[in-house]
Amino acid sequence: MPLDPRARALLDGMEALGEPPLEELSVPEARQRMANFKEIQAEPPPIATVEDRTLPGAAGALPVRIYTPQVALPAPLLVYFHGGGWTIGDLDVTDVPSRALAHATGGVVVSVDYRLAPEHRFPAALDDCYAATRWAAEHAAELGGDAKRLVVIGDSAGGNLAAAVALQAREQGGPPIAYQVLIYPVIDYSFDRPSYRDNADGYLLTTAAMRWFWGHYLGDEADGADWRASPLRAADLSGLPPALIATCEFDPLRDEGEAYADSLRAAGVAVKLHRYAGMIHGFYWMSKVLPQAQELLDEIAAELQSALRPLAPA
Repeated sequence: MPLDPRARALLDGMEALGEPPLEELSVPEARQRMANFKEIQAEPPPIATVEDRTLPGAAGALPVRIYTPQVALPAPLLVYFHGGGWTIGDLDVTDVPSRALAHATGGVVVSVDYRLAPEHRFPAALDDCYAATRWAAEHAAELGGDAKRLVVIGDSAGGNLAAAVALQAREQGGPPIAYQVLIYPVIDYSFDRPSYRDNADGYLLTTAAMRWFWGHYLGDEADGADWRASPLRAADLSGLPPALIATCEFDPLRDEGEAYADSLRAAGVAVKLHRYAGMIHGFYWMSKVLPQAQELLDEIAAELQSALRPLAPA
């Protein structure tokens, strides 16, 4: 279908600013630009508490922000990894989406401020995210969460990290993950799929920007063949938790996310795939201007309610 007219208006407004493309910015400049997403986020819904903490990460203290909804506890426990190409993004730019996630799902959300590239290259971000997931599972009762209903969720590069954490948890014997939510995820170090050509420019995330992100994240190009960077390249995808995978029609990453859904299904994993027609990459953070952000939250909430209901305390 055509590009959503609200997305078109947003892109036209960004273009009118005349700012250079992301790949021409320095890393500090790109991180500063990321804060602009807060201007296109809706007012956050009410939740019970928000707490900043630090936990033992893979290489020292790891900041997290914990969002507790206004529900009876224990609740599902959602460990969230933000997008930003492993290079930009933080707890503040994802504060509203995280509040909305806790409110919509009724789950305790642990948002992870993992180490960023290029200061900390692959696999530093994954090591932090896996450490945070283990910590959350071990401290579930303290957090008001239920370790039996542990979910990993991420958008874009965060979706990459969520998929890789699910694989690593299987490889290392835990923690048991009940569900994974992958929002327009980066899944493979490859630029050859049709969506990379069809959506190379003009839809916020560009092919050039993805090359910039990967270039900062990987220590060496050969790292791209590692399943921890490219989950689609894992030799065996069996035994992974069920998944919801959301992709966008006008997104360079569309085809790899959908290829991952196909590969998971072929390995016997239950998958729901939803391509958001007319949408652009990043819409999850654009709730003030794109109502599909709330549609996605509602879908996540419905899927988790269905998948986790058999695991809920009596």
